[in-house]
Amino acid sequence: MRYLIPLALAGGLLAGTSAMAQEQAPFTGPRVELLTGYDSLSAGGEDLDNSRDGVAYGVGVGYDIQFGEAIVGIEGEWTDSTTKLRSYDIDVPGDFARLNTDRDLYIGGRVGIAATPSTLVYLKGGYTNARLETEYRTSGSLYSEGRTLDGWRVGAGVEQKFNLFGPSGYVKAEYRYSNYSNLDIGDFDADVDVDRHQVLAGVGIRF
Repeated sequence: MRYLIPLALAGGLLAGTSAMAQEQAPFTGPRVELLTGYDSLSAGGEDLDNSRDGVAYGVGVGYDIQFGEAIVGIEGEWTDSTTKLRSYDIDVPGDFARLNTDRDLYIGGRVGIAATPSTLVYLKGGYTNARLETEYRTSGSLYSEGRTLDGWRVGAGVEQKFNLFGPSGYVKAEYRYSNYSNLDIGDFDADVDVDRHQVLAGVGIRF
C-alpha cells in the first residue's frame, strides 16, 4: 500500500506536466488524423486532355515542435480516391483510355505560425507517390497496367484546436496541389502530364 501513494503522485505529476506542456505549446507532439474531401485529377497533353472530380479519403500522422509562435513538423499520409478519368478517340477513332486512381503516399514537412493559442496557419510541401490503374482499348487490343508516378506536393492550411477528443483534439482544412511525372498510356506515344488539386478536411488528436 505504501508504494501506491508515490506511484499515484508520480502519475499525477506526469499528467500535470503533460497538460502544462500542451497549454504552453499546444502544437507540439505526435498526432494522428482522418482526412476526406474534394479531389480533382487532371491528365493533359498533346494526346489527352481530361479531368474528373471525386472524393479523397485517408489517414495522416505527424510530429510538430513549437518554438514560441513558430511551428515546424514532419508528416506522412496514406490516401485513396474515387476519381476516375475516361477519354475516347485519343489516337485513333474508337479507342478508349481509362485511369482509376489508387493509393497515394506522401511524406513531407510543414512550417506555420500560431495565429492564436488555438489556431495554426501553415504551409506544407514534400514528395508524393501515386498509383494509377491504366487501361487502353482499341478494336484489336487491350492494354492494362498499374503505374506508379513520382511527384511533389505543396499546400496550405489552418488547424484549430477542438475539444472533440478532449483538450488535444483538433480540426483542419487544407488545400494542396500535386504534380506527377509523365504517364504513358497504351501502345502509342502519349505525352501526358498528371496533376491534382485537393481540398481536404481533417479531424485528429495530438498526444
